[in-house]
Formats: sequence, C-alpha cells, structure tokens
Amino acid sequence: MMEIKKGNEINNIEEVKNCQDNEIDKKIIHSIKNKIKFTDTTLRDAHQSLIATRMTTKEMVPICELLDSVGYHSLEVWGGATFDCCLRYLDEDPWERLRILRKNLPNTKLQMLLRGQNILGYKHYPDDVLTEFIKRAVVNGIDIIRIFDALNDLRNVEKAFDITKAEGAHVQGAICYSISPVHKTELFVDMAKKMELMGADSICIKDMSGLISPYAAYELVKKIKEAIKIPLQIHTHSTSGMGLLAYLKAIEAGVDVVDTATSSLALQTSQPPIEPIVAALKGREKDPEFDLKLLYDISVYFKKIRENHRDMESGMDNIDTRVLAYQIPGGMLSNLSYQLRQQNMMDKYEKILEEIPKVRKDMGYPPLVTPTSQIVGSQATYNVISGQPYKIIPEEVKNYLKGFYGFPPAKISETLLKKAGIKPKDMIQSRPADKIEPLIEKATKDIGFLAEDIEDLLSYILFPEIAKMFLKKKTAKRLGIGIEVFNGLNQYDEMGYPV
Repeated sequence: MMEIKKGNEINNIEEVKNCQDNEIDKKIIHSIKNKIKFTDTTLRDAHQSLIATRMTTKEMVPICELLDSVGYHSLEVWGGATFDCCLRYLDEDPWERLRILRKNLPNTKLQMLLRGQNILGYKHYPDDVLTEFIKRAVVNGIDIIRIFDALNDLRNVEKAFDITKAEGAHVQGAICYSISPVHKTELFVDMAKKMELMGADSICIKDMSGLISPYAAYELVKKIKEAIKIPLQIHTHSTSGMGLLAYLKAIEAGVDVVDTATSSLALQTSQPPIEPIVAALKGREKDPEFDLKLLYDISVYFKKIRENHRDMESGMDNIDTRVLAYQIPGGMLSNLSYQLRQQNMMDKYEKILEEIPKVRKDMGYPPLVTPTSQIVGSQATYNVISGQPYKIIPEEVKNYLKGFYGFPPAKISETLLKKAGIKPKDMIQSRPADKIEPLIEKATKDIGFLAEDIEDLLSYILFPEIAKMFLKKKTAKRLGIGIEVFNGLNQYDEMGYPV
C-alpha cells in the first residue's frame, strides 16, 4: 500500500482518486473526503475588517510556524486592501510581504483575493496590467486566487480566470452574495454553473457583509452542490450574528471549505471563529481533528497584536442586525467610522448608514463590495453632507452609471441618470476593459528609474500617488541619498564650491 501523505499535503479527494483503487484504504478515502476544510483569514480579511488592515508583516512572522502546523486548507494572506494599506499606511512593500510569508509558511497553500479586472484597485485596469500582476503574484507564492466582480458581471472575471489558469494557480470563482429583489437563489446557482464552465477549480459563496441566514446558506449550498462538480467554499462575516449558524448549516448541506479567523480576531465585522466549529464537530463525520490547544495559542498571540491597533477599531462592540438593511462590509464599516472620527463628523454616521440602501436601490442594487461599496458609500456621504440627494455626484459614480464597472444587477434610476446628465448614448455595452488602452509601456516611461522592477511598476500603476512616494523613499534608501532630493526640497547653494 502506498504511503498516505499527512497534514495539509492532501488537499482534496481528487489527489486520492488519481491513485489505483487497490493502493488506497477506502476508509482513509472516506475520511479525507468528509473532513471539513478551513481557510484562515486572520492575516488578511480579519484584520481588514476589525483594525483597518493595519497588521504589519513584522507582527505576522512570529506566528507563522504555528499557523503552518494547523492543517489549514489555505491561509488568506494577500489581496483585498492589504496591498493599498502596506503602501499607504505601513511603509511596506506588499510584494516583499508576500515573499516573506511564503518563506515562513512552506507547508500551507497561500490564497489571495483579486477584484477581477479591478485587480486590487478601485477601477478597471487593462489586460496587460492584469496579466503581469497575476504572473507576479503566482511567482511570489500565491497558490489560490479568489476572483470576483463587484457586480457579478462575469465578463469582468473571464480574463483573470484565463491568466490564473495559464500560470498554474487554482482559480476560485467567487459569487458576491447579496439580498435584493433581483438576487435570487437561481441567479447564484446559474453563476456557479457558468464559472465552472469558464474553468473555475472551485466556487466560493462570498458574503461580504454577513447577510446570509442559516437556512439560506443550507438551501444555496445544497443547490449549488447539486449543480456543479467542483468544490464549494463559503465566506461570511459575523456582523449580523448569524455567521456561525450559517456555517453549521452550510456544513450540513455539504460545503467543502469554510472561511474562519482565529477567535481573537474573529466575530463583530470579521469572520466567525474557528474554535467553536472545531469543538462542535469533534467526533463527528466532518471532524477536522485540529488541535484546540494549538488554536488557543495562536489566538493568544493575535490578542496581543490586536492591542497594538486599538485606535483603528471600528467601535462596534457587538452584533448589528441593521447590516441586513444597509449591507455594508466589515472593512468599510471600520474605515467609515475611522474617517468620520478623524473629521469630527461622527454625528453623520447613522444618517449615512440610512442613506446607503436608498442610493444602492437607485444604482440598480449592486452588491456592496469593493469598489461598489466605496462608490455607493461616497455618494451616500455626499447626499448627507450636502443635505440634498445627488447635489454632488463624484466622477466615479458617473463612470459607474455609464457602465465602466459593468452591468448592474437591476435598472438604474432614471432620476439619478438625469441628475448626473447621462444619456443612453453615454452608456457602454462592451466589456469595460476593452475600452482601456494598455498601460505598462506608458507607466514605465512615467515612473522612470524609480521603478526598479515590474513589481514596483505594478504598484505604481495601481496606486500612483502613494506608490510614487513609497518608491522615492525606497530609491533614496537604495542610493543612500536624502528623500528631499526627490521632493525638490534640497537647500543646496547654486554657487560653485572651491576645490
């Protein structure tokens, strides 16, 4: 009999199926097939949701050895807002973070979140940029790329699917779960089937705001599992208080993988904690047989790390069932709260939350996930501050209305279109990225010697202003000169010096 690989080396039943029947103990196959798998989000979505993505690479490294020994299906470590925040707030190179984590997590698959044609930014980028970005992500250690589009417009993920597949990484197609008159179970099942046909290796139900109820999770998982042959994963947040219940029902319905966080960075607007699920399944058919003492030790470590970032907390101490009405993702809640506090405008917080579902309806019920959550949120904020709906309409809202982000799930309000001055002839029907010129060559000329390699260039393309400042500091350090030289602040005398 062949030797069975242990721990997280066997990641799915397909690896076992490839072996001859007489080489494998059928009881072992059954055990592998039925154990529930976990993706840990602590190093990405958990701290994005609770402490505005402020955990540093230095804080992550000491716990990597323990995380790597748990037996997780994967660790979500990159993507989402981490790239932006590394450059903007932490003075870190996000590419270097990925390389460091890959080195310190040698035995577990690393996962990232990609916003389809938005990549990690807040608008669509051309295919040449998307291609190079995915190539570098995979080279630097990403195994699984979860790919979604904020509007669930599959035209905006097809290119990312193809590139990821070509680079040999796992394509996970993500369905943005939402509640509205147009978001029906049948719509999500149809999306899963189409993504499988597009080449997805697995599907994820991505519930950004904690909206999915236990029975809705059971029904949706059951119907998708009946419709597809590839693995199914579920992701939710604890904002409404239903997360753990939804996961247990999803597990009953046959979901293959669930997203959880370590308990000290779980709950509230983050993911459900792993420990109660492991304890609840102990001795059951789907028992992952994880070491609860090990999970406890990991949680103790992150509790101390969270204390380092108390000033970034969202201020939400418990569950908030109002999320079922305003549907704001956890990361957006913490950022909105922080930004309003910084501007002494916390008195506007409740009114902005109440305005968001009104704006969302007018915009055709887009799921609230980056970048549509920011687009809807900014418009709601302008409506409240100005005291008059749509008196101010930002440019990104106008671009959304014109179709530059894709097709909305429902019809956009004619009143809103009229106030924005947008006519039918202004609205595009093609894949949005087809309207964008290639950027690599132009950006190379723009940034010049500040970009040492393709990764620096990609950082600059995604976040021009903040990346340029970061690259100035990086180059100054490399050349051993002062940053003031790049900023034009040097006080050197123009007269000649004696020699």
